[in-house]
Amino acid sequence: MALILASTSAIRRQMLNAAGVPHEAVKPNVDEDALKARIGDAVDTATQIAAAKALSVGGSEDWVIGSDSVVSVDRRMFDKPRNRDEAAEHLRFFSNKTLLLTSAVALIRAGTLNWQHSETARLKVRSLSDKFIVDYLDAEWPEVGYTVGVFRLEGRGVQLFETIDGDHFTILGMPLIPLLGALRERGLLLS
Repeated sequence: MALILASTSAIRRQMLNAAGVPHEAVKPNVDEDALKARIGDAVDTATQIAAAKALSVGGSEDWVIGSDSVVSVDRRMFDKPRNRDEAAEHLRFFSNKTLLLTSAVALIRAGTLNWQHSETARLKVRSLSDKFIVDYLDAEWPEVGYTVGVFRLEGRGVQLFETIDGDHFTILGMPLIPLLGALRERGLLLS
């Protein structure tokens, strides 16, 4: 029986590795755009996509972790930027607003949802000048192009914010502490 992470996210793999959770990473086979078109709010979107990712790769006896993050600002959900110009547009829109980052995680076994959890963090974006945005993207592109909020909190992205209210791991992209508890409850980690 294997523990599989249905993700290509380097930060999610790093979180599990740092926590001592043995796993293998497999790319999920999910059309996220099609799912997002049918789902309403950020919490539902993140939880349903997390579950869909896990369901797309699981075998009959494998435990599969799926995770997803959604950013919304002023009730508008954002995808990963398609290019650097769109990343700059996102950052200009985020400037001086509160960014809500919802991360969800799901555990699947034998094609059945066994457990799921979501959390939302509130990140107050400071006023961002055009000069700052250009300099920031010069330093952080293309890495931030793979993130839904155009930032890596573990990098220069921390400079975008005035205040942060929420769990560190949730902001990185996966509610790790609740996941570790769920893995212990199922005997996948020592308690």
